[in-house]
Amino acid sequence: MDEPNATTRRRHAVRAVILADDDSVLLCRFGSPHPAVPPGATVVWAAPGGGVEPGELPLEALRRELHEETGLRVNADPVHVWHQEVALPGQVDGYDGLVNDYFLVRTERFEPRGALPDDDLAAEHITGMRWWRHADIADYDGTDLFSPRDLATPLAALIAGDVPTTPVALGL
Repeated sequence: MDEPNATTRRRHAVRAVILADDDSVLLCRFGSPHPAVPPGATVVWAAPGGGVEPGELPLEALRRELHEETGLRVNADPVHVWHQEVALPGQVDGYDGLVNDYFLVRTERFEPRGALPDDDLAAEHITGMRWWRHADIADYDGTDLFSPRDLATPLAALIAGDVPTTPVALGL
């Protein structure tokens, strides 16, 4: 995890690790030029979520983002399981990097269809959603990336029921 200094500006986002009753995880397919997609890559699969607006509490932002992107409504306060800080100078407009706080949401498997129209999702560089099995992530050898890159390891812990009492720090 990178230590920010006094002049560093990081974009704060909240994300949901949505685990279905069959232990599959819902991921969004982000295309370039989204900040999660590094130069030279074309696609990153990441947990749904997005930026925390000024004056908005993180869980309010999480609820809003999940409804907009997936249609899922979350009433209970999900557990904060992971924290990620990444320096990305010059890649995120107006920011020096990203802070992602991940919350665990357990639910029945559903067909994701958010409140946002497809054009609005495309404007956020979301080009698809898919339920992934842990084994498919762990064994993946294609050109797409995951965020975090080693998603399989912390995801395996959550699937096994190892829910941390304090957020686990993640790297890129």
